[in-house]
Amino acid sequence: MPLSRGRAAVGVKGLGALQLLIAVNAIGGGVYGLAGAPGVPREWLAGSPFSNYLIPSLVLIVAVGGVHLVAAVRVWQRHPHARALSIGAGVILGGWIAVQVAIIGYVSWLQPAMGAAALVELAFAVMLWGKSRG
Repeated sequence: MPLSRGRAAVGVKGLGALQLLIAVNAIGGGVYGLAGAPGVPREWLAGSPFSNYLIPSLVLIVAVGGVHLVAAVRVWQRHPHARALSIGAGVILGGWIAVQVAIIGYVSWLQPAMGAAALVELAFAVMLWGKSRG
């Protein structure tokens, strides 16, 4: 359901900005991983299906960063699918963090920060478009 132009403009700008920040963080992290992730222990991959950071980096760039970038643009455009994209992006980010913590454990303050960002993103998507039905 499209969001009305006069309602929650600050929320729309804030959600889009959050999504852009997540996209930049994910794409930057993915590029860092593609560069070999200097300073990141390879031991973190023990118990995972990966021997290096190539595949996780590509997933981070495309699935997390790319989806968030598209969602941010669609939110700012007030596109009819912005809500679904935002919810999908939040679920992808939350899933990424959950799987990451399950495989490598808690290793960075960014993990809970990005988990919280996913929850805020989902809450904004539901709040901004939730009452526009009917």
